[in-house]
Amino acid sequence: MIISVASGKGGTGKTTIAANLALALAQNVQFLDCDVEEPNGHIFIKPEIEKTTTIGTPIPVVDEGKCTYCGKCQKICEYNAIAVILKNVLVFPELCHSCAGCWLICHENAISTRDRELGVLEQGKANGIDFVHGRLRLGEAMSPPLIRRVQQQLDMSKTIIIDSPPGTSCPVIQAVKHSDFVILVAEPTPFGLNDLKLAVEMVRTLKLPLGVVINRSDIGNENVRNYCQMEGIDILMEIKNDRKIAEAYSRGIPLIEIEPDYADRFRELYAQVERRVAR
Repeated sequence: MIISVASGKGGTGKTTIAANLALALAQNVQFLDCDVEEPNGHIFIKPEIEKTTTIGTPIPVVDEGKCTYCGKCQKICEYNAIAVILKNVLVFPELCHSCAGCWLICHENAISTRDRELGVLEQGKANGIDFVHGRLRLGEAMSPPLIRRVQQQLDMSKTIIIDSPPGTSCPVIQAVKHSDFVILVAEPTPFGLNDLKLAVEMVRTLKLPLGVVINRSDIGNENVRNYCQMEGIDILMEIKNDRKIAEAYSRGIPLIEIEPDYADRFRELYAQVERRVAR
């Protein structure tokens, strides 16, 4: 089963939920940190990294000795990553999504490819958990290809916990789209409600089952709970606003270590998800 943990914005406690859920289950678990721009699941999982792989993505290289400047490559590119201007072909690597359209459509075989470095993939183990994450190269804007490479490490014999990027844009969709269930983490504040609505809309567009965890549940107001009730969304768990939890988080200490009762609550969270997926 693949469970993704997502949120409409950063800072809601998404990684807290994902990491503690994995640690509470401990055995036969794989943790994929797909928040490749700012991966921090390792701070709590504390894996021993066993393998590091540099990851690249193919981009076009034009042999203008063969090119007839027909412009077909430019027409097929939805991302404007290649442009034909008079007798010149310009390639913009940062815009390229490596869809292969330009080099497949070129009848002159004038387009070959080279790899552009995206970042690194790191794999390791800790406490019965198989750990995988990606680290996007500094200054790199194209995270979905690296997220795909992280997801290629999926071990379907295990329970898979995915820590997705925050928000509702392309990287999040790439991270969660193959999930069996999506846990959305929200805070009970006006901003939290607004971002939760966006995240719910995204997950429902993908036709995935979902539930909500409310973090810092005793701040703000009742609007998030009222929204979930109105929309028929299950609130799977609530975590109180506790200074001790925040201090532990800042030191990289998992919640279940300072509040052992939460280990049972996270296991019950998993049981709820399992029942809903089976249903």
